[in-house]
Order: sequence, then structure tokens, then C-alpha cells
Amino acid sequence: MDGNGNSPILSVRNVRKYFGGIKAVDGVSLDVASQRITGLIGPNGAGKTTLFNVISGLYKADAGEIYFKGERIDGLSLHQTFQKGLCRTFQISRELKLMTVLENLMLVPPGQEGENLWKTWFIPLRVRRQESEIREKALQALDSVGLLHLKDEYAGNLSGGQKRLLELARTMMAEPELILFDEPGAGVNPSERRVLAEHIRRLVSEQGVTVFLIGHEMELVMDVCDPIIVMDRGKKLTEGSPEEIGRDPRVLEIYLGGGSQ
Repeated sequence: MDGNGNSPILSVRNVRKYFGGIKAVDGVSLDVASQRITGLIGPNGAGKTTLFNVISGLYKADAGEIYFKGERIDGLSLHQTFQKGLCRTFQISRELKLMTVLENLMLVPPGQEGENLWKTWFIPLRVRRQESEIREKALQALDSVGLLHLKDEYAGNLSGGQKRLLELARTMMAEPELILFDEPGAGVNPSERRVLAEHIRRLVSEQGVTVFLIGHEMELVMDVCDPIIVMDRGKKLTEGSPEEIGRDPRVLEIYLGGGSQ
């Protein structure tokens, strides 16, 4: 339970993931509160991305349990966790470079009528109506992240920050309840990072989405995340508010003294 007596949207219990003799995730337990922005930090090799891969179903845990909205999800595939409302982004943007920004969003919703050739022939009005609804939803998503003016631009021409906003808009098209955001500030200049931070905050405050993000850019993490969880050498080291994490001598040691580099 959180401070308000609410159950966490995500619970990780004693999760382990090994690669040969390497303990990438070594008995991690944590909770992510609903409709909050929780940060996950730690030096390179701490196990952060591996943990995200296990939670999302990209990797299968070697041990432990994972609960999403009270339902056990460890053992489910990436596609299955996506269907349940858990979306995972990646450190390297995966936009379709030779398609427009708008087209990148319109491809997201699954099971579109227009994907079936038979339906395009025999129920064209229904196909066109659905396509119109998806287009309108995509335009609204682009407007909400400030990319509407670039809807006809090729996605490959966007700046690093704009690609991160596009990824955020694509995620919104899936109407997730929880987003695992891997390094949203990677390759983004400081001014674009501030814009991205504001849109992440709005996603939570206005749409009720929960965000769990990995970050190396401490300015971004300290600005938007509360609480912040710290990992080192595959284990959870500590958790606290930005102020508590910023003055924790163990955290300072792993960043200033070497840690799991």
C-alpha cells in the first residue's frame, strides 16, 4: 500500500534474471504507485534495462513474481503485457523513418479493418469510418505532445527530442495504464528535455497514466520523479524522494566512486 492506502499498480517480488554466471537482476522487490512518476536509476550494468525487459515480458524471469493491477504477469509475452495496458519504450527510438509522423501513429491500433482485404472490398464505409477515427485520435495525440505541426514530416527527419515525443504519442495511441520509459532523455538536448519532462507530467496529471522510467540524466529524473529507486549490481540499493536520494552517501558513492561501471 502507498501512503494513501492504495494498492500499487505494479509489484515486483524477489525477481531474478541471470545470464550464465552474471546476476543481471538479483532478487529485486519494488512497488510502483498508480498515477505517479517513479524513477529508476543506477550506474551502467546495474540491471535497470534488464528489469524492464523482464517486467514487460521481453525476457522471462528465472525466479520471482510480478503483479500488474493485482494480476500475476511474469511468464507473459511482451505482446500479452501490452494487451493488458503495460507499454514499454526502448532506449533507442524505433520510429518508422520513411513514414510520416502521422502515419507512425496510425499504425499503432491493432486489428484495423483496413488490414483485411476482404473488408476493404465489401464494407468500405466501415473501413473508412474506422480510419477516420484513428486519424483523429492520432492528431489529438500529436497535438498533446506539440508535434501536430510536423504531422506530414518524415519521422526520420525529427530531432532527438522530437523522436522521444513521437514515441510518447505512439504510446498514447495504445491507451496504456503503465508506461515503462527507458531513457527518455537519451540524445535529447536540455531545452528539448524540459519540453519532454512537461509532457510526461501532463500525461500523468491529465490522463491518469502511471510512468516508471529509467534515467541517466539526473536533472530530468530529479525534476519529474518521486519516488526514485536506485539499483546497483543487480540489486535494489535504496528508494526515496529526490531530496533523500540526492544526499544518500551510498548513491553518491556509486556515481562518484565507480559503482557498477
